Amino acid sequence: MLPDIPGIKYSDKSGLFIIAGPCVVESEKILTETASRLKDISDKYEIPMVFKASYRKANRSRLDSFSGIGDQKALELLASTGRQFEMPVITDIHNPDEAETAAKYADILQIPAFLCRQTDLLVSAARTGKWINVKKGQFLSGESMKYAAEKLLNEGNNKIILTDRGNMFGYTDLVVDMRNIPIMKKLGYPVVMDITHSQQKPNQPGGISGGDPGMIETIGRAAVAAGADGIFIETHPRPSEALSDAENMLHLDNFEKLAKRLKTISLTINNFKDE
Repeated sequence: MLPDIPGIKYSDKSGLFIIAGPCVVESEKILTETASRLKDISDKYEIPMVFKASYRKANRSRLDSFSGIGDQKALELLASTGRQFEMPVITDIHNPDEAETAAKYADILQIPAFLCRQTDLLVSAARTGKWINVKKGQFLSGESMKYAAEKLLNEGNNKIILTDRGNMFGYTDLVVDMRNIPIMKKLGYPVVMDITHSQQKPNQPGGISGGDPGMIETIGRAAVAAGADGIFIETHPRPSEALSDAENMLHLDNFEKLAKRLKTISLTINNFKDE
């Protein structure tokens, strides 16, 4: 099931869509460099693409961690990038009063995993009428996401996407339970697998999350085979220089190969469905 997001391309030619971009708006240069490559790949392989970047990072372990370049500037850059490269854009919101403002610039509002139970945040997001991508909390089962969806539906908004990003395993690792994909699909909404945040190793002693990007493709392949409608990938032209999530982002140079492989798997799975 592909969401009918305004401005998305190739939704009639692919069984898979991708949400991709840098973790946070760092600069116009990074947005342009990343979006340009993603658009080329989207056009080359006819993959529906949504451009992602957080205009502000509120969920930081350390007080001195980078949180953004300024809300208004970041939102304007994100919106202009989407227009320039003809891709819908998605960004996180963290407080109810952010929803209306962010909705003026973004096509999809994203609810971070650790806030997926915040009723007032979900209600405010739903009232904008935008598509809402709710990330499943690391502490929740797939079944539990029906309650997040109900909060949006209660406000008359059925433009819902559910995204898994793994579950906590101990204090410093995440694991992915592929059962959550078919479980959440039974709720009737597009289901996405976040294959980069699921590689995080949070709660490190230095206050900066670690990661295992070598496992990104493994989780991506498994998720598509399990029936995921979309894949979420944070990517950066120079991950080692990224100001957020540097340890678990996909290098932009590796994006095309992965996207091609994931679409091939998706098309194969869709052929099985026709039997």
